[in-house]
Amino acid sequence: MMDIEKDLKILIIETLELEEITPDDIKNEEPLFGEGLGLDSIDALELGMALKRKYNITLSTDKEQNKKFFYSIKTLSEFVRSKING
Repeated sequence: MMDIEKDLKILIIETLELEEITPDDIKNEEPLFGEGLGLDSIDALELGMALKRKYNITLSTDKEQNKKFFYSIKTLSEFVRSKING
């Protein structure tokens, strides 16, 4: 299985059509939103749908909880692993 962090970076780049960014440009601990990668709430919705398609993961309706999961590649990969592994 491909490394989840790298897989998520590729998913973000492809889903959001970030043509000028490579997986190596996205740091695992860097914030995905705001001052980090610069994603916004629309990007979060698109990523949520992409996660559902790829991993069959449904996000919580709790916005604050989702913010924690989507903080960085590291936190998002931990969330995905927890859902995949039950």
